[in-house]
Amino acid sequence: MLRKLLLVGVGPCFNRLPPRSFLCSQFIRNFSVIKMSKPNVIFVLGGPGAGKGTQCAKIVENFGYVHLSAGDLLRAERKAPGSQFGELIEHHITNGTIVPVEITCSLLERAMNESEKNDFLIDGFPRNEDNLSGWNRVMGEKVNLKRVLFFHCPQEVCTSRCLARGAAGSGRTDDNEESLRKRFVTYENATMPIIRYYEEKGHVSQIDATRSPDEVYTDVETVLNSIK
Repeated sequence: MLRKLLLVGVGPCFNRLPPRSFLCSQFIRNFSVIKMSKPNVIFVLGGPGAGKGTQCAKIVENFGYVHLSAGDLLRAERKAPGSQFGELIEHHITNGTIVPVEITCSLLERAMNESEKNDFLIDGFPRNEDNLSGWNRVMGEKVNLKRVLFFHCPQEVCTSRCLARGAAGSGRTDDNEESLRKRFVTYENATMPIIRYYEEKGHVSQIDATRSPDEVYTDVETVLNSIK
């Protein structure tokens, strides 16, 4: 099969092809170069219910990025049969606290390595100083950080959206008032300093997320088109 693929487009020159072993080694070498290129990353931050997932879906559709939700990856790992981290992740999610950075970074890196694409939206990460330092230590030299999208939305609006989402059957154990109060305390105390850190570096594009999804996306599109 590999031989056939390599012969496509060669035409009458195929008889002069090098031996199969040489072609395979060249193919593997070239494939490795492609996979070793640094992924392009956009962090997507904002409070619970700010609309990060909705906007990420639009970016995926129109710009071809891969959406990696730190929360979704953790929830999937929590449910994975035999996961060594399942109970620990469940404890943190239920209590609105932050999962150890080593777990989250490993899940994000694995997802990027398994993807055929090179442009990623990382949603809901980094969420605190430990996340930030862990990411910089483990992944900082492995990716190109292109932008931080910050969806700004007041707590009252976010809470209302999350409760409506829960009432509609989101299936998320943290879409309730008690968990939301804890999550917002964590967000204000831990995540906002990270956003300010990136603001000082000129990486943040702040977007008013109180508006309709289409209105918010108009601003998102402008930001994405400005990224080189």
